[in-house]
This record gives sequence, structure tokens and C-alpha cells, in this order.
Amino acid sequence: MNYLKKININFLIALIIPFLIWGPFFPDLILSLSSLLFLIYLFKKKNFNYFNKKPIIIFFVFCIYCILISLFSANNTLFSLQSSLFYFRIGIFACLIWFLIERDKKILSYFYYVLIICFSALIVDGYIQFFFGTNIIGLPKSGSRISSFFGDELIMGSYLSRLSPFLFALFFLKKKTKLELNFISIYFFLLTGLIFISGERASFFLYSLSLIFIIIFIEKLKKFKIIILALYLFLIAVISLNFHEVRNRMIQSTVNSFSKSILPSGHESLIKTSYKMFVDKPIFGHGPKMFRVLCKEEKYIYRIDSCENHPHNFYVQLLVETGIIGFSFLFSAFAYVWYCAYRQFKSIVLRQKRYLTDYQVCLLAGILITVWPLTTNGNFFHNWLMIVYSLPVGFYLHSIYGKNRKSISF
Repeated sequence: MNYLKKININFLIALIIPFLIWGPFFPDLILSLSSLLFLIYLFKKKNFNYFNKKPIIIFFVFCIYCILISLFSANNTLFSLQSSLFYFRIGIFACLIWFLIERDKKILSYFYYVLIICFSALIVDGYIQFFFGTNIIGLPKSGSRISSFFGDELIMGSYLSRLSPFLFALFFLKKKTKLELNFISIYFFLLTGLIFISGERASFFLYSLSLIFIIIFIEKLKKFKIIILALYLFLIAVISLNFHEVRNRMIQSTVNSFSKSILPSGHESLIKTSYKMFVDKPIFGHGPKMFRVLCKEEKYIYRIDSCENHPHNFYVQLLVETGIIGFSFLFSAFAYVWYCAYRQFKSIVLRQKRYLTDYQVCLLAGILITVWPLTTNGNFFHNWLMIVYSLPVGFYLHSIYGKNRKSISF
């Protein structure tokens, strides 16, 4: 990449991590421009090897499909195309990360230390906001909820929970000392507590799910796994016993919601509206971004609170907007994660060579919580979420297809 010689492209890509705290604009700008330059570079070199792997081919087929249903199925074509037209840049960006790791493994250390710095800043600031009511720049809590530097956007827990498996993956690649093992234990302790007191129930569930997945399937650090699990249970018990507002929101409110319905309170009506829309066009759906438009129509609306920008679940959204065909793409990713989990479990039981490295297990944990069906989510086509869940995919692609994948460390 001759035109990028004067820029440290690895560090620039890693800056996506802190920029995500302030919103999607700058991370999306970095992703879009770097992906465009990468695409131009590949065309000049006539090198398309990064695009001929099954996961990328399947993803691009999904993108083309979304564009087609925007053109032919949506009531408002231009509005629908806003979500689908450039969605393919996620796949290109994932391939770019794969390319950069092969080119210079310094990108691994850049991402690791940037994650450590960002998580540390949020941990310190989040606890200050929790105990004193405002954070270090004067932003107050939102009721009983904390958000640190995210301000009015109550997504700190989502940010931490979705990126923590990625941080743990890089930790397993790093050459570790005993001091670093002790540090990561304390770090985990503080991180778990912060996600819990953030009040984001879905985020804490996903974080817990990824943690269980990692503990079960990693091979190394057996004592470390026991310590992590003990710290996790101890911390949740202590917070629940001493902070009633957190306990009421995270435990009592969740129990009350699910005792009335299998669906969380407030989302049942969205699901019922979604079902009406799905039945109307089950195969191809209504087009990306069209839920927010069509849910207002009398034939679909269930009640006054059953129309929002999206149904708050990836699978439900894809069934409505892309039909069974679009849904199958996401479900295939979910099935792939569990296929890998099965192969890993089998290798553990039979005491064979592990199917996955510990690094891959952590990356798959990050992918698992993205494709997990039984929880609330944001908009599947939203820029911020799109960037967050594209990161572990790029590193995972390198781990299975990269030229230097077996000796990669930093």
C-alpha cells in the first residue's frame, strides 16, 4: 500500500476501539476509507485470494441478496438501500484485518494495548460515576444507570461485553508473565462488576455466556479458570447484597418480566407485530430498514408500543426484513459456532489435539454473542454494531486461513 506508507495503518485501524466510545461516525469513516483503499490495492495487484474463502463468499451473497430485496421488495427503495447498499464493506474490512496481520503482527499489540487503555478508562470512570453520581468530566448517571463517557447512550455494558472476548483472545496470544496473569485476574474482576452495575441485562447475559464458553473450551490456565469463575460468583453476590437498585434491575426485574411471559417486558408487542409482518412476506421479507416504516400500518400494528426502529432481536429483524432466506445466513453462522464447539468438546473428551486454539475459542465466543438468538439486540444494520462484530471476524479469518497463523504471537 504505497499511498499509506506515511501513515501507521495498523495504529489507525486500532483507533476504531476508542472512537466507538464517541459514536459510529469516526469508526465508520475509518472502516469505509480503509476498506476502499484496500479494495483498490487488491484490484491493482489482481489479488482476490482474500475473497475466495467460503465465509466471505457467503457473506457477499447475503449482501447482494439484501440489495436485491431493497430494490424489488421494499415500498421505499432508497430508504431501504441506506442499510443494504454498502453493507458489504464489513466483509472487506474483515479481510483487511486478516491482510494486515499477515503484513505486520504489530497490529495485534496495537489492538491489545488500545483495548486495555480504553477498558481501564471506562473501569475507573464508570466506578467513579457509580459511587459519586457523576464521572470525571461531569456527566451524571441516568437515573440509577451508569454510562461513563457514553453519556446519554446507555451502551457501555454492550461495548465492554462485546469486546471483552476479543481482549481475552489477544491476551492468550501474548507472551505472559506471572505479573500479567495477576493483573488480568484483577482486571476481569473489575470488568465483570462494571458490566453488572451498568444495568444492561442483555449485555451482562452475553458477557456471562462468552465467559462460560471460554472457560469450558480453553485448554491452558486451568487454575486461572477456577479463579475467574470464583471471582465472578463472589462479585455478583457481593454487589447484589449491597446495592439494592442494581439487584432490583438486574435480578428482580428480570425475574418479574419472565414470570409473566417468555419474552422480556416491553418486547412482546414488537414480536407480535413482527410475526404479522413475517407471515405477510415469509420468504423474501419486506426489505432492510422497512420494519420502522411498515410497523405503523394498521394491518401489522399490535398496539401503540409495538412500533420502533427495529424489533430488538437480530433473528426477528431478519425474518421480517429479509425473510427466511436472509435469516438462514445468520442462522448458518450460529450453527457454525456450535459445530466448532462440538468438535472442540469432542477433542477434549477423547483427549485428542484440540480442534481450536485458546485464541480461536475466545474469538468464537465473541462471534457467538453476536449471533446468539435468545436475547435483545440493536439494529442488525446499525453502523456501530456492525463495526463491533466485524472485528473478531477479521482476526478469526486470519486464524484459519492466514499464512503465518500457526506461529502468530506478540
